[in-house]
Amino acid sequence: MFVICEDDLTGEQTRALLALHLSGMHANSPAGNVFALDLSGLTMPEVTVWGVWDGETLVGIGALKTLGDGGELKSMRTHPDHLRRGVAAALLDHIVAESRRRGFARLSLETGSGAAFDPALALYRRRGFVDGDAFGDYVKTGFNQFLHLAL
Repeated sequence: MFVICEDDLTGEQTRALLALHLSGMHANSPAGNVFALDLSGLTMPEVTVWGVWDGETLVGIGALKTLGDGGELKSMRTHPDHLRRGVAAALLDHIVAESRRRGFARLSLETGSGAAFDPALALYRRRGFVDGDAFGDYVKTGFNQFLHLAL
């Protein structure tokens, strides 16, 4: 059973998984198309980060950034040793529930295109996210895509 709790970003496992996440985003995205938050971005007051734990092991991480009356899903990553165990689904469900609890009207996300992004896109769509317009400061390119969930 997974335990999901807020993360203060100080732990070694957390920092290692975030570094892996950023490395993967840069490896699978064209230059100038990586919008994943680094450690300083994830510590902004409008961002809440959660870790998914299986005992003493961090198996996933994700964040929610407040955007007016909505939220943006950020930095979702399952540790590669724990794929296909329901980590991302549990975390996404947690973040959607928290977004509803906060009274958000919509939860949005920006992500890339291609094989590396297909599993996440499939999960988001299974949870009701639909393709939509760019939001916030994002600009649509041939690589990125935007999904939204009305809450």
